[in-house]
Amino acid sequence: MNAKILVRYGEIALKGKNRGQFEQQLLRNMKSAVAGSNAEITRLHGRFLVEGPAEKEAFLIRQLQRIFGIVSLSPVTETALDLEEIKTAAVRITEALLPGLKTFKIKARRSNKKFPFTSPEINRLLGTHLLHIFPGLEVRMQQPSFALSVEIGYHSAFLYSKNIAGPGGLPVKISGRALLLLSGGIDSPVAGWLAMKRGLAIEALHFHSFPFTSRKAEGKVVDLCRQLSLYGNRIPLHLINITPVQKVLKSEVPAELRIIILRRIMIRLAEKLCRERKMRATITGDNLGQVASQTLESLAVTEQASQLLILRPLLGMDKREIIRQARAIDTYEISIRPYEDCCTLLVPKNPATRPKLDAVKEAESGLDLAGLLEEAYDTRETRTDDFIS
Repeated sequence: MNAKILVRYGEIALKGKNRGQFEQQLLRNMKSAVAGSNAEITRLHGRFLVEGPAEKEAFLIRQLQRIFGIVSLSPVTETALDLEEIKTAAVRITEALLPGLKTFKIKARRSNKKFPFTSPEINRLLGTHLLHIFPGLEVRMQQPSFALSVEIGYHSAFLYSKNIAGPGGLPVKISGRALLLLSGGIDSPVAGWLAMKRGLAIEALHFHSFPFTSRKAEGKVVDLCRQLSLYGNRIPLHLINITPVQKVLKSEVPAELRIIILRRIMIRLAEKLCRERKMRATITGDNLGQVASQTLESLAVTEQASQLLILRPLLGMDKREIIRQARAIDTYEISIRPYEDCCTLLVPKNPATRPKLDAVKEAESGLDLAGLLEEAYDTRETRTDDFIS
């Protein structure tokens, strides 16, 4: 007997005339996630039904519950639109959950109004039948031992007792493509995850300072890309060596402005990569007020260096919320590996927290910015590990 999983989506259903595009993208993402499992996906009214080998059920659930756009999913028993078949399936499901059950309730949902029984009638009829078959059970509407749900569709009925949460949001790729600045810390992977949740397909850019930072720091971002890829598109990882730029900044720029100018150079390099790769925005892990480079003034001065849109999904989150989300998506333990990122090499004792744009531009005027950008960009390499499509 094949495993059957009913997949639900939420926000997509509100998209009006564009709804079909969102459903098609979600379907493509689902097919990609379960590729190789011999699963088939059928589009139902407001649902998808995934059917595959029984031994693949755990794999299918694990893959599907990471897909953005999916609100929830349930392993289901499918029956004909026949009350007696539905009763038989209800008994079989309840029996499999015994012993240990004391209370239950029935939750019916009738999309197909041609079915001869209303939702309240289905609740009553099934509940009465289960009480007759299992006299030790009691009905409890609040916090029962289990709830048996029944969905009456247009061609079949579906029964289930589990409702597994999905991430919600929009299907990856429906909103376009953007570049994530991936430092290797806690914040930027969460920013990338949240961007994917809003339907963006992402690529990643990591700045490194080899030989002053370890190659193991690079290994962190490879692992972070691999982990984020589980939730959406496979993520190309671009690497740029920023060491020559840092050497120049350390010798020619006032200490308090080095970080802000480095960040402006990074944003310029990101913009160049975006234009080359036809991406429309840069994503950062900036969080308002967290460090000196993330005050309103610093963010404004940094943003001025680029003509492209800069997205900051974490702007209003506090650190505890970010860490909680990092743990939930399994990036936290990777991010806290003790390897320095490139910015730590230039952090002064007293960085400017309210930099003035005129002062920053004056400091930059003494630099060969075009040459620095070209030299750094020429070091770019793209990793082609197994997480890259």
